[in-house]
Amino acid sequence: MSELALEELSALAAIYCEPDACEVLAVSETHGITFRIQISVKELLDTDVLLKLLFHLPVNYPSTLPDISVNSDQLTRAQCMDVKDKLLEQAKMHLSEPMVHDLILWIQQHLKYVIKQSATVCNEKTTLSKGTSTEDGIWMLLLHLDHMRAKAKYIKTVEKWASDLRLTGRLMFMGKIILILLQGDKSNIKEYLILQKTSKVDVDSSGKKCKEKMISVLCETKVQSQHKRFQMFEVKEYSTLDELQKEFETAGLTTLFSEFVPPLLK
Repeated sequence: MSELALEELSALAAIYCEPDACEVLAVSETHGITFRIQISVKELLDTDVLLKLLFHLPVNYPSTLPDISVNSDQLTRAQCMDVKDKLLEQAKMHLSEPMVHDLILWIQQHLKYVIKQSATVCNEKTTLSKGTSTEDGIWMLLLHLDHMRAKAKYIKTVEKWASDLRLTGRLMFMGKIILILLQGDKSNIKEYLILQKTSKVDVDSSGKKCKEKMISVLCETKVQSQHKRFQMFEVKEYSTLDELQKEFETAGLTTLFSEFVPPLLK
């Protein structure tokens, strides 16, 4: 792990020292550092926007760009993606030097312009007809299920939906944690969600068929260049959290794991 990365993390912890402002999620000699910075930024109408910026610094950072995830209750998912894209553009200008603090300062100064530009692009897209609209690309969906009473039937149903919709990924079991990770065309991902929420896929405590009501959409996003594509859909069981984490890391989804999986254990 880079000494520069450790020094930078120490400096960030000193700068963002308010409660919940800086949270270290993972420090590993083999996988790098993952941490979250939470900042408040003034947006267009002088309203406060709380940005949660998740950074994963790989072991060869800063020679390699960090992975960045952006979340905010005040912004749409599309706006968060635009903020992330702009931060990655800025990161390329700082390659080979510690950059996280510079990126945070940049977005604090430019958020309102990024959001304004995002709205303009969105409006332009809505004027395009379906015939001239661009390809949505490959999307990814991460779901959390509370339980499966009719496990064998449930698994067969999920496998059939994934096959019919040409989706790849994993149905993952680790202790009481049940996750579904899917990749495929955006329209097919949307169709899967509809099936998952409207079909009688499980049984209730009395054994009657019922719809899935205890499901959480943890993440729905476009597959990025650093993400590896799953070649098939598989059902897998993991005996430890480390095994589950390695599955995510192999697919280039370290940040996704750090952000969404550990909180499920609390």
